[in-house]
Amino acid sequence: MVVCWFLGLGSLVSWNSMLTIGDYYYNLFPDYHPARVLTLVYQPFAVGTMALLAYNEAKIDTRKRNLMGYTLFFLSTLGLLLLDLGTSGKGGVGNYIGICVFVAAFGVADAHVQGGMVGDLSFMLPEFVQSFFAGLAASGALTSGLRMITKAAFDKSSNGLRKGTMLFLAISTFFEFLCIFLYAFVFAKLPIVKYYRTKAASEGSKTVSADLAAAGINTEETATADIAKHERLSNKQILFQNLDYALDLYLIYVLTLSIFPGFLFENTGTHQLGSWYPVVLIAMYNVLDLIGRYTPLIKSIKLESRKGLLIASLSRFLLIPAFYFTAKYGDQGYMILLVSFLGLTNGHLTVCVLTAAPKGYTAPEQNALGNLLVLFLLGGIFSGVALDWLWIIGNGKF
Repeated sequence: MVVCWFLGLGSLVSWNSMLTIGDYYYNLFPDYHPARVLTLVYQPFAVGTMALLAYNEAKIDTRKRNLMGYTLFFLSTLGLLLLDLGTSGKGGVGNYIGICVFVAAFGVADAHVQGGMVGDLSFMLPEFVQSFFAGLAASGALTSGLRMITKAAFDKSSNGLRKGTMLFLAISTFFEFLCIFLYAFVFAKLPIVKYYRTKAASEGSKTVSADLAAAGINTEETATADIAKHERLSNKQILFQNLDYALDLYLIYVLTLSIFPGFLFENTGTHQLGSWYPVVLIAMYNVLDLIGRYTPLIKSIKLESRKGLLIASLSRFLLIPAFYFTAKYGDQGYMILLVSFLGLTNGHLTVCVLTAAPKGYTAPEQNALGNLLVLFLLGGIFSGVALDWLWIIGNGKF
């Protein structure tokens, strides 16, 4: 579970780094809406790549897919660092386009890793899925914590904002390299992982063969003998049987990304915290999102009812008027409270859906369902990012 947590951390630490150093990019590109534009660049590549991968998931080697994703995360984060060093932290359209290219690479990497890992973990223990998504949220909390430390450490020094950002990106690059090592040399050799992958191979899964080979297990003969016993549902059948779960994830992330991070950076006004205000808001969201990923471990508050999950996902849309009126009339304390609730419900409902959905299927079907659910999750993020632009109608121009 610890390895799953770290792999989850690595699958979003690069992107969360981009969100958390938003204050630096707003300083470099004040007229280009970095939080909104970079998120909008990221998502089409994530959704498009994920759609292709989900359609072909049964034929794709999970090991190569995940290693490619983590490697791309590592190279892109390193590229951002080198770009800033090479340009001495200057603004301008050229540098902004360069950043957008690396952000697009983040999107491609995210589709490889998140879909690949969730599909893989879906036929293992639900706790593995929970740990992976807790790691995803931890990446946000960790990057926010590091950002606050680096901002405090360099705030009053010459060119302090940039120095903090450089240190921050260097740490993120290290985490991505660590994940490549963990997945390539540790995860596949864990006894419980080998057990579930061997079981998946016996049920006809072709996606686990390279990982089993890396662990020293040859399942070709067993798979050939058993594959005829298992008739797999098509992706279409699996999706229709779980359409409500897919819709839950879509709705959860449409709402969240229509507020986070663009609204928090640009539409919450000026308060006593000054330049720390958006940093604190992002940090509170990330910390409560992390806590929310663990609350489903408390059985009394874990939502498992399909109807209950849908109602809870829909009810979160009441947060839109709440954020609007709080930004217009409320104080910073109320906004921090709302952001905390947004993060808590996002984390809690995400884990509830993803641990409930894969039950009752064979391993290849669970892998397919995991990929489909991630596709809807990313689709929700993309839609939310697009809708986030509605907040600035009448308040400015691109």
